[in-house]
Amino acid sequence: MNSLTPFPKPYSAPEQVAFHRTELGVILSLYGRMVAAGEWRDYGISNLRDVAVFSVFRRTAENPLYRIEKRPKLRTRQGQYAVIGIDGQILKRGHDLKTVLRVLERKLIRAVE
Repeated sequence: MNSLTPFPKPYSAPEQVAFHRTELGVILSLYGRMVAAGEWRDYGISNLRDVAVFSVFRRTAENPLYRIEKRPKLRTRQGQYAVIGIDGQILKRGHDLKTVLRVLERKLIRAVE
């Protein structure tokens, strides 16, 4: 009768991955410039258990043009940030969000006549 019974662990909600305020500032700065250029129209944010996703749409009813993902589990490997195209192809992956988003900033550069 001397066996120990452990106390039950308190209930904890499953953790979610989310973008930090500084990360959202960088993403929304690019988003604002692309909206002003007429390229993008809408966005959506998803905070899931292992990934946070910022999706960019040309029109509201379409599939996202690009997905900006944050996966903290890949922090020590390829980098936690990735830009994924409409077809699911990874366009850029890295440790620094600003350098990863440069692949999308190239769309803003146009020849002026």
